[in-house]
Amino acid sequence: MENPNHYKQVQVLCAGEALIDLVSDRFGKLTPCLGGAVYNLTRALALQGIKTGYLNPLSGDLYGQQLRSGLKAAGAVVLEERSVSNVTSLAVVNLDAQGKAVYAFYREGVADRSTSAQQLNALSQHVEAKLVCTGCLALSHDDSATYLPWLAEQKRLRRLICIDLNVRAAVMTDAIAYKANIDAALMYADIIKASDDDLAYLQVSAADLLARTNAQIFLLTLGAQGAELLTRQGGRLVSHAQQGLQVVDTVGAGDCFFAGFLAHWLKESGDLQAALDHAVNSASINVTRQGCQPPTWDEAASLTTKQPPSP
Repeated sequence: MENPNHYKQVQVLCAGEALIDLVSDRFGKLTPCLGGAVYNLTRALALQGIKTGYLNPLSGDLYGQQLRSGLKAAGAVVLEERSVSNVTSLAVVNLDAQGKAVYAFYREGVADRSTSAQQLNALSQHVEAKLVCTGCLALSHDDSATYLPWLAEQKRLRRLICIDLNVRAAVMTDAIAYKANIDAALMYADIIKASDDDLAYLQVSAADLLARTNAQIFLLTLGAQGAELLTRQGGRLVSHAQQGLQVVDTVGAGDCFFAGFLAHWLKESGDLQAALDHAVNSASINVTRQGCQPPTWDEAASLTTKQPPSP
């Protein structure tokens, strides 16, 4: 690596998909946007001032070059410096009447899956990160041999593990194997983030899912209703979403939420309510923009979360 000291500054490592979202408008026009849940999270963390490294390979094709440029422009570190010949993965994103995203993926023989546990671990050794993050398509049972051993090694290194469920049931070939692999990955987690839709798919409550893992914090997003935070000790915090937003689409909202929480938690160390509010603000800003366009720290911090008065 050209500048070892640069890589030692990385606080968070992210492993998972990077792709192009082809976002459909109401007329059926497709607009290409940089995307992929883990890629979005990497950019969002970097834009909030957290030095973040991305581990998966990127294609040498035009879209891959754009993904690489997007990471660097946000201030993230591309840890796999070499491009691969595999094409960039695509997602077609259709929006419902509320602007909620529905995804279809093209994932065979793609660049971000052209890796292994050994490669991820080798790249991870060059940094002194506090946190590692993964989730979404990385939780596919087809990729268990890549990500589960990597998570095991990160746990051995005593790094805090953050997993965003971000369920993508439509692209999974075996629901039973998929759910089993999610359970296996969550056993490594210290912080879990899920949506109400994720829990509905898994047919489990947030409290029950938290109880059957070793995680200390569970973040639950509730769409336009805001979010909740549960702790292993039985604590529960609530943050209500901004009202009156002009929602363009919800692409990347959960990724920006997770980044907002982790960034505040790392910077301010300890105030969970403030971190949850900052997370909701981060998502609120993103939904007013097309595709995933994460806010900066200052943008999210300047949006005041208005909570209802206590009864």
